[in-house]
Amino acid sequence: MSVTATINGLEVTVPEGTSILEAARQVQVRIPTLCKHQDLFPSSACGLCIVKTGTGKKMPRACATALEEGMDITTHDAELTEVRRATLELILSNHPNACQTCGRNGDCELQDRAGEFGIRQDYLPRRVTDLPCDDSTGSLILDFSKCIKCGRCVQVCQEVQNVWALSFLDRGINTRMAPAGDITLAESPCIRCGQCSAHCPTGAIVENDETATVWEALRDPGKICTVQIAPSVRVALGEAFGLPPGTNLTGKIYSALRRLGFKAIFDTTFAADLTIIEEASEFVARFVEGKGELPLITSCCPAWVDYLEKNFSDLIPLFSTAKSPQQMLGALAKTYYPEKTGLPADQIYQVSIMPCTAKKYELERTEEMQSSGRPDVDVVLTTREFARMIKQSGVDFLNLPDEKADSLLGEYSGAGLIFGNTGGVMEAALRTAFNKVTGENLPPEGINITPVRGLEGIKTATIPVADTKVRVAVAHGLANVENLLLQVREARDQNKPPPWHFIEVMACPGGCIGGGGQPYGVCNEVRQKRMQGLLDTDEKMALRFSHENPEILQVYDEFLGEPLTGKAHELLHTSYQPRPIYQK
Repeated sequence: MSVTATINGLEVTVPEGTSILEAARQVQVRIPTLCKHQDLFPSSACGLCIVKTGTGKKMPRACATALEEGMDITTHDAELTEVRRATLELILSNHPNACQTCGRNGDCELQDRAGEFGIRQDYLPRRVTDLPCDDSTGSLILDFSKCIKCGRCVQVCQEVQNVWALSFLDRGINTRMAPAGDITLAESPCIRCGQCSAHCPTGAIVENDETATVWEALRDPGKICTVQIAPSVRVALGEAFGLPPGTNLTGKIYSALRRLGFKAIFDTTFAADLTIIEEASEFVARFVEGKGELPLITSCCPAWVDYLEKNFSDLIPLFSTAKSPQQMLGALAKTYYPEKTGLPADQIYQVSIMPCTAKKYELERTEEMQSSGRPDVDVVLTTREFARMIKQSGVDFLNLPDEKADSLLGEYSGAGLIFGNTGGVMEAALRTAFNKVTGENLPPEGINITPVRGLEGIKTATIPVADTKVRVAVAHGLANVENLLLQVREARDQNKPPPWHFIEVMACPGGCIGGGGQPYGVCNEVRQKRMQGLLDTDEKMALRFSHENPEILQVYDEFLGEPLTGKAHELLHTSYQPRPIYQK
């Protein structure tokens, strides 16, 4: 069923149930809003999207009102503009006048709306909440004074991520966003995924900015600063410089990092290939040789690890012990790299550029994150922080020549690259697991394992491998995961065969390409473009199997030995422990 109406005199036909806000976009009309986000249900919290329906004095909110047959909508006139300006003035009266020192300065939706409506002075006395910032997690900063009560963070935390770390406390003018129970964020069920910060329209929730720490390290003559970049960073960073989502800037990123002063440029994608070798070996050991329980569940996402340890600790035996690519590369940067180059290991300072705020937490998750005898990775910057560093440096980023990563820890395959997408870990692992079971590579027409691709919340497939079939499942966005794990738990408790043999989980919608530290403005359209940027690059690469990466083969031959054993086990694997949902 469809409905036809007019918006500002323009006829529009849309499916029944489409909101006025979405219908207006079909005729290139942008209705201002602060609370509505494409990922979330409408809350009608801000009141900016009011419109006129042609009859009566009511001004319905376009985000939560469905377009009806024959409606005559007016979205902009003098009266609506005046009401919206007054609404913004009310919001600003409860907001600090601190744009210059805010982490969202220049990239803030409230700042943008105030500029659009020409608000140049305070018309109402300010009444700003006087509460201290919460920096307890080390990954995220909550500044309650900047909250506009739009509800985005609460909704994404509760409904998209199923974490329930944030809620609204008190009533009326005293309503505020805070961890449930009015405790610190570190004491709450928070898993540091950062989706709250990615969806916040203001500076109320931002990543813990550590760019000053990195600048200081780069100036320190006693440190040899090395750096790694995650797969998904390269197809999102360009958005901070006005380029379309999905633009692959790998070569310019390497060039920029050298200009910033890093002595060696590594690529986390190399370690993604390394992770695949270990994880695929682990899967084959369980699936073919019967050494361990099934299903094997992936472990490269630290927010997901935290969630599992808190909510499904009885399933820890099913978790892959392989570290994340970040931590694997960090361990090799502090051991293998100095051994090969003769550089003093105790002077290596490893910086990691990630799409994820939880990666900051991962550095201290267990003692195994210091398998080199010191912190394997010293500091993590999000994509947003990295963009700030480039802008601070004065480098003309978009006009830089393309360069290459350093050898030893820089070569990668297309399989490692698609790690950044939901389903990418599964696809890469199956490419190598197929080889380990059959001794052959997938044929060219079978390399793209399309059933595990895309943005559907849960994807399942049966993949033929030799004379058997592997049942796999992929989930992203933690609200999609619970049902999956409940089925696994039920089968396990009843001693029934597992519903799947191999499960990939990514905490953030879309996987790492939608991580909590990526440029603002994420939605499924953006996620799809970032995802396609990685898939297109994989398609063009001559090297598409992790187990054929020559640098991976070299590091096993010269340093690690056999997968899952000896030095490989010592440096590349970790363990898990049950953790309480509420910390003391």
